[in-house]
Amino acid sequence: MTHRDTLPLSPNRRAFLRNGTLFLAAGAALKTAPSWAEDEAEAEAGERLRIGLITDLHYADKPPAINRHYRETPDKLAEAAERFGEKKPSVIVELGDYIDSSRDVATDTRFLKRINQGLSAIGGDRHYVLGNHCVETLTKEEFLDGVEQERSYYSFDKGGFHFVILDACFRSDHEPYGRENSDWRDANIPPDEVDWLKEDLKATDKKTVVFVHQRLDVENAYGVNNAPEIRGVLEDSGKVLAVLQGHYHRNDVKTIGGIPYCTLVAMVEGTGAENNAYSILEIAPNGSIRLEGFRKQQSHNWPRA
Repeated sequence: MTHRDTLPLSPNRRAFLRNGTLFLAAGAALKTAPSWAEDEAEAEAGERLRIGLITDLHYADKPPAINRHYRETPDKLAEAAERFGEKKPSVIVELGDYIDSSRDVATDTRFLKRINQGLSAIGGDRHYVLGNHCVETLTKEEFLDGVEQERSYYSFDKGGFHFVILDACFRSDHEPYGRENSDWRDANIPPDEVDWLKEDLKATDKKTVVFVHQRLDVENAYGVNNAPEIRGVLEDSGKVLAVLQGHYHRNDVKTIGGIPYCTLVAMVEGTGAENNAYSILEIAPNGSIRLEGFRKQQSHNWPRA
């Protein structure tokens, strides 16, 4: 059985106004042929689908720690909102660790409500990937209710492409994270979700992009324990264009089995606007992908396969 989800449009489509200049990170092509430039003429035959991406906001009303400036997140998000207002992405995806846990349910709920006001004000089709901090204290049901999303893993179609949201916030015994019952280094995608993923990819005839919080391209504390199994499912489908992930807080890209796994920079890291990070993912009708990164986020091109 496949799942589809489309969130309602907000009646309040406005962006925050911010001052300052945005600096675009330099792009890096990971494949040699065909190049993005060679794809341009073909890509112009149809409109590119744009997706706004943010990750690891870790919003909390508390002093900085380990270079995480929690209280600056709303201002950083406001800058991203202005850029999204200009670029007008059809979809916005938040890749996890939206809040930083206070270990108190009422406080975490307040943090979630506060930061989601900024993202909701952008309007549009919004999707939230669960991160370990999102459900350290809150249950998954409480977090999802706070962002008005029904499920933690599901798929949806947009602009002729298929998108998959994965949830790796499960312990090795397949129990879901929540109420301080987990270790962030023990991330897993359980058998039921793996079975769903296989069937979902089998059912679609569209090229696919996958979103997940914990990494699927490493076998260390930042990775999903059964990442090799998940990569096998993605490769076997022959449909996955790219995987976008967070959690690590730094730029990184690995290509495994012909699929680029791109780790995005955390918005919370560093103080001041110059340490912000967000991006726009553009998918051309021919399947070429361009990640346009802003501030600390690097840009990348992935030409069509």
